[in-house]
Amino acid sequence: MDFGQMKSVIEGLLFVVGDEGLDAKQLADVLELSAEFVTDLVLDLQEELKRQGRGIQIVELAGTYQLTTVPEHAPYLERLAYSPSRTSLSQAALETLAIVAYKQPITRVEIEEIRGVKSDRALQTLVAKDLIQEVDRADAPGRPILYGTTKSFLDYFALSTIEDLPETSMFENDDNLEEETRLLFEKLDGKQITFEDVAEPEGM
Repeated sequence: MDFGQMKSVIEGLLFVVGDEGLDAKQLADVLELSAEFVTDLVLDLQEELKRQGRGIQIVELAGTYQLTTVPEHAPYLERLAYSPSRTSLSQAALETLAIVAYKQPITRVEIEEIRGVKSDRALQTLVAKDLIQEVDRADAPGRPILYGTTKSFLDYFALSTIEDLPETSMFENDDNLEEETRLLFEKLDGKQITFEDVAEPEGM
C-alpha cells in the first residue's frame, strides 16, 4: 500500500467513527504501522486537504483526530441543519419521523425494533431540525429517552394537534415501511404550509 492509499484509508476511518475520532495509536493498530509514521501521514493529509480547498479538514481534539467540515462553510451547513424541508431528510429520517409521530412517546430501541436497523443518526438529524424532542424518560433500566414531535412539526405540516395526522397502514406490515412512509408524506405534503405562511398574519 503506497502513501496515497494509506491516507485514503485514514480519511475513511475518520469519516466512519465521526465525532469519536481516533488517536494515532488506534490508527496505527488498524494500519499495522508505527504511531509516529501514522502521525506524519495525518499531518500530510491535513495539508493536502487544505491545499486542495476541500470542504473537510482533520482537526486534533483531546488527543484524537476527527474529520470535520471547514469553518467557512458554517452558514451553509446551518441553513441545511435547521431547515426541516422534507427534501433534505433521508429515507431513514422520514421513517423515523413517521414512527415517532404515530407511536410517541417512544424510545430509540422501540424505533429500531420497528425499522429493523439502527436509528441514532436519523434521531440526531430530526432533533437538530426541531422536528422531534426529548419529552420524558422511560421507566426502564437506564432510563432511556422518550421522543415525541415538536410544535415545529405540527406547524410545518399544518396540523392543529397530533390527532390530525392522516390514517396510515404503515405499521400493519413492516416489510412495506418505505412505501407506506412515502404515501404518508405525500398526504402530509398536501396539507403543508411554509414558515412564511405561518408568519404572515403577524405582519398584517
